[in-house]
Order: sequence, then C-alpha cells, then structure tokens
Amino acid sequence: MSPRMLDSVLRRLPPTSHPAVIVGYETSDDAGVYRLSDDLALVQTVDFFTPIVDDPFTFGQIAAANALSDVYAMGGRPISALSMVGFPAAGSPDVLEQIFRGGLSKMAEAECAVLGGHSIRDEEIKFGYAVTGLIHPSRVWRNVGARESDVLLFTKRLGTGVIATALKQESAPEFAVAAAIESMTRLNRAPAAALRDFEKSQGRETPVHAVTDVTGFGLLGHAREMAMPSGVSLEIDHTQLEFLPGALDAARGGFVSGGLRNNREFVEDCVGFADGVSEEIRLLMFDPQTSGGLLVAVDAPAAAAAQLALAGAGISAQIIGKVVEKRRPLIQVV
Repeated sequence: MSPRMLDSVLRRLPPTSHPAVIVGYETSDDAGVYRLSDDLALVQTVDFFTPIVDDPFTFGQIAAANALSDVYAMGGRPISALSMVGFPAAGSPDVLEQIFRGGLSKMAEAECAVLGGHSIRDEEIKFGYAVTGLIHPSRVWRNVGARESDVLLFTKRLGTGVIATALKQESAPEFAVAAAIESMTRLNRAPAAALRDFEKSQGRETPVHAVTDVTGFGLLGHAREMAMPSGVSLEIDHTQLEFLPGALDAARGGFVSGGLRNNREFVEDCVGFADGVSEEIRLLMFDPQTSGGLLVAVDAPAAAAAQLALAGAGISAQIIGKVVEKRRPLIQVV
C-alpha cells in the first residue's frame, strides 16, 4: 500500500486510548506493545506479502524472517506466531508445503513456536505471520527518541527490492539473487541481542536512543519515521552506505518497483540530496527492503563500542550518518 495513503488514513484515526498500550500506531513504530504487568509486556506485529523469489521454501523463509524482524526491532523476544496464507484453489499442495516448511525453519531458528494460522483461496499467493514477543516494559526500543548528536548505525546492505524486481523480469544475475536471498533470510536476532548486551554493559543510562528496521518504506521512509516524532533531523552520508552485489546495476537498469515509486513520491519532499549523489543511489535509498537491517540512533561517544559489540556477533554495522537539530530539509543526504 502507498505510504501516502496509509499515512493520510492513520492521521484521521483516534489515538490508542487503552491504558495497557505502551506503543500503539500513532508513531508508526515497528510493532505494538501491550503491558501485562510491571515487568512483562507483549510485542505484537503482522506481516505478509506475495512471492519475491521463485523457490517456495526460500519464500517461506524470507516471509518468516521479515515478520520476526519487527519484534527484534522493538527489542523483544519472539515466542509464538500464527501463519497467514492466500493460495490458489488449483495450486500445488507440494508448493504450499514447501512454503510452510521454509517458514517453520526460520521460526525454529528464532525459537518461536508456530501455533496455527488462517488460510483463504486467492489467485495470487500470499504468505506471512502474526508474531507475538515478550519484553520488559521499561526496555522497549522505539523509532521515537533519537537525540541531537546521536550517530546512525545500519546493519545490512541495501538493494533487495531492485534485485527482486529484476528477478521477476528474468534479468537478475545469479550472484545478485544469491546475495539478496542471504540477506533476506538472515534474522535480525543477532544484532538485536548484541545491542541488548551492549546496553547492559553501559550501565543505567542506555546509549541506544531509537531503533527501527528498514523494510517496505525504504531507508529514507523509515528514517523519516524516526526523525519526525523525535523532533530532529538526520544527515546521511551516502558514501558510507553498502549495497548488495548487483543492486547498483539493477537500479541503473531501471528495475524500479511500484513500491519504490510510492516511497519516493511520499518522502522526497522532505529529503535534500547533495549534487554528488547519483540517481541510482537515490533510488536505492527509496528502495523497499524485505527483512532489512536495523537503523539505530546511538549516543555518539558509545558508537564505536556499539560497532564492536555488533562485530563480535558477526554483524558489520556501518556508521551512515548523524542526528542533528531539526531543520529543513528533514533529511539531508550528503
């Protein structure tokens, strides 16, 4: 769905008023959080989409990793999930089985129990999960809270959207597809756990001020969702961004999805680009990502230690920018 349409509808809805809701839909956080007690809360999210790769098992894995990501982005631990599937009445049962098996493999890796689900007939295959996690109410990460002088860390490379679009048009090289699949099936469990351990090592005042995962709205769309409610602006250094193999070529080749165009239409008026930022890099910054990386606003003096903590978990996190005083444009790409 177009982010512009979604934003216009959500703005007209009344805010969440239930006293147990810690995080609702008002600030476009990655998941909702519902308090059960003083020391326990639920993290809840839902995500599903159409196939973006040819292999049904791999598609199931990607859908599961993508759905789990929102819980990790809130700092939670996923515990259970319900599957959602739309499948053609004349579709092959073997294909459906492989989709389920792929999803189950990732849920097992996450130690998240699949309890059941819901299915409907649909001429276009759709698959995903509603995921529930647990978290302490005082330890929730949100996309709100970035502070002036914070450093921005990002934990994955960009480009899954343009590569998937090229694949659909039978124009994606095998090496690019393989790299995109590896990225999309890699859980955000490890970077989230490393950041949690890093937090604990820093004492009472956490240096992690805001976290979001970069998915369907692209890097710039999710950066906007971090900046606006935090009352700050962001400066992103395009030279520090990393791209999947083949992503730049796919962008140059014009493999641009409708989702990318929607993201650009919605976000571009609050983004300023330096003259040296090429068109293909601009496209990749709007590119919808599937199971993308974590974007983290962390206190500047602790940024190097956070990078080391992530590196210790096998995560190569790049410093891609900084948080600055609110100004126009909201996001500046240099």
